[in-house]
Amino acid sequence: MSEPIIKVAGLKKRFDKDGVEINVLKGVNLDVNKGDFITIMGPSGAGKSTFLHIVGALDRPTEGEVLFRNRNVQTFTEDEESRFRNEKVGFIFQFYHLLQDFNVFENIMMPLLIKGMDTGEAIKKAEGFLEVVGLAGRKSHKPGELSGGEQQRVAIARALINEPEVILADEPTGNLDRKTGREVLDYILMMNERLSSTLILVTHDPQVGAIGKRRFTMVDGELFDAER
Repeated sequence: MSEPIIKVAGLKKRFDKDGVEINVLKGVNLDVNKGDFITIMGPSGAGKSTFLHIVGALDRPTEGEVLFRNRNVQTFTEDEESRFRNEKVGFIFQFYHLLQDFNVFENIMMPLLIKGMDTGEAIKKAEGFLEVVGLAGRKSHKPGELSGGEQQRVAIARALINEPEVILADEPTGNLDRKTGREVLDYILMMNERLSSTLILVTHDPQVGAIGKRRFTMVDGELFDAER
């Protein structure tokens, strides 16, 4: 059997708040295989977002390790860590974090330019992704001129434009009404299948959590297999 694409071992995260130690993650273990679609359900404050941020190298653990293709993410140099976040991992957040001074097309193309792709190639690829997420007619609009669902589709295209191996989705439908959230979720699943990526999605919504091929719950910083 092949090695997991991501291996999380003994992951702990502690914060000190006003002299009080807060244990956010309490020794989380998880093997993620290539092509997995994992959902992690749990209430707000359970540690889901912190877990995802550590897996994606946006934060560091207090103890434990995250291995990506058998290499500890914490040993990455600053440049390697930046490339990892830009090229290997696609982050989709609850809040869209779009660049308000740039239009839809520029937001989507930005990761390609950061990667150093030729501008002509980047334009062509961004146009293709705009078509896929159904926003070709909105390419010149600024984020503030879009609905919440449209902004999230821009964020999805931007997150996945570099065709990452791993997609990390943090409450991607949490800021949307049920109908729009379902449409956005369908776009994420479509893109995940199109790219043959590995998807980890965290949510407090049981209906969203139920669609994972592997399902877990996180309670008070601990991870449990929802199938057991």
